[in-house]
Amino acid sequence: MMFDLLLNIGYVLLAIYIISVAIFLISENRTPQSTFAWLLILVALPVVGLLIYLFLGRGSHAFSQETQLAKQEIGNDLMRDTGRLKDRQQEYIDRIEQEKPASFYRKILNLVSENSSSALTGYNDVEILQDATMKYPRLLADIKAAQSSVHLNYYIWTEDEFTLQIKEALIERAKAGVEVRCLYDQSGGMMSKQYLQDLTDSGVEIHPYLEYRALGKLHTINYRSHRKIAVIDGKIGYVGGLNLDVEQIKPPAFDRWRDTHLRMIGEAAWALQASFIVSWFNTTGQKVTGQKYFSVVETKNFMPVQIIQSGPDSQWKAIRQLYFLMIMSAEKKLYMQSPFFIPDESILEALKATALAGVDVQLMFTPRGSTYQIPYRAAHTYFKDVVKAGAKVYLYEAGYFHPKTLNIDNSVISIGTANMDIRSFSLNYETCAVVYDEGKAKELEAQFFEDLKHCRQWTLEEYNSYSATHRFVDSVYRLTSPVL
Repeated sequence: MMFDLLLNIGYVLLAIYIISVAIFLISENRTPQSTFAWLLILVALPVVGLLIYLFLGRGSHAFSQETQLAKQEIGNDLMRDTGRLKDRQQEYIDRIEQEKPASFYRKILNLVSENSSSALTGYNDVEILQDATMKYPRLLADIKAAQSSVHLNYYIWTEDEFTLQIKEALIERAKAGVEVRCLYDQSGGMMSKQYLQDLTDSGVEIHPYLEYRALGKLHTINYRSHRKIAVIDGKIGYVGGLNLDVEQIKPPAFDRWRDTHLRMIGEAAWALQASFIVSWFNTTGQKVTGQKYFSVVETKNFMPVQIIQSGPDSQWKAIRQLYFLMIMSAEKKLYMQSPFFIPDESILEALKATALAGVDVQLMFTPRGSTYQIPYRAAHTYFKDVVKAGAKVYLYEAGYFHPKTLNIDNSVISIGTANMDIRSFSLNYETCAVVYDEGKAKELEAQFFEDLKHCRQWTLEEYNSYSATHRFVDSVYRLTSPVL
């Protein structure tokens, strides 16, 4: 009798649990596929499933809309400091239409302005830096020459031969009275306590962003600050794929590291500065505002740039929308570079539709990693889809391939921190620069074809020659796509 009673109570509790889980998941308005998948996991694995969901399944509702709150708190200050840009928006748009008609994509301009509140910057000197051997000496020299402020925000920051030079430069500048503020991601910060102590003792402020090891932040463990940003004196800005890590000069298991970064002097640095200021406020609660952080622009070169950002607490998946619209806007050619290729359905359909429409779609990725291989193997299942539609896929074999670039019609380019994968679209804080200029687009195209010399083309015939077991494992790996 007692056993039957306990059994009945168990059935009732299980029914309540299943109904509660179903109501909760349905109320989140996920895709039907995602809702059913999580329902299956939470019902089949009540305890383990809840832990998996806590760390991997929570979307923007897991956050307190930190970025939006920061913008509300310091938004007026930033508007005051960068107000000159707001007054020039229509002037810059008109100049693109008149002076750079091939790069005039009104829908892209409007999208970036609306989905990430990104002002169009006009006066900039822009350099495309290929590889760490080009970026690192420039960054180190700029830090050493800083007069007022150095702001760094990096996903990976290791302790090695190169970053010891960065540390010494930061310490020297801090002792000279320069304001030095640094952020790094908790998962990518690999500096010793002594390294960090040396910085803080010298007046450098350095903090981990999204410090998930704190008990109250454990639910954010799957969300990373993947940005690689530097702003010097409010006038020089860096953004792109390169972290602060000697591995990107001497990578393990590879002959070289191929990457792409931007160095910009001018108004684009203001936009990167605003990005850093919001991240700094989210981390420390400190306001860093004022005209001294937004230096007077001296260049007379009209080079339009928009800085677009997104994160797990953003209202819109801004970078995913940017990539989608750029892909769909291509008329003649589209060149894409990324280490990973784990697209969501919208990006996948956009690429297939663009290729089927007769656009020359050429995509370049890395074939393997130095340790785990799951995302690289899963990518093959997506290669099949785009190649069938007429796109060409190339795998870079001269080293580890890490650029994040998109070029449409040699007219508009994007260079930034976001990979072509679901993690960058939904789970990471990312930043990209959109440059509206044929000259820079052709420069990026030239590098694409230089990289092409070191690639082999991926073909469906070769892939079908692999064993059925190999291809099945790739398909199993694809199931983990949302968190790769």
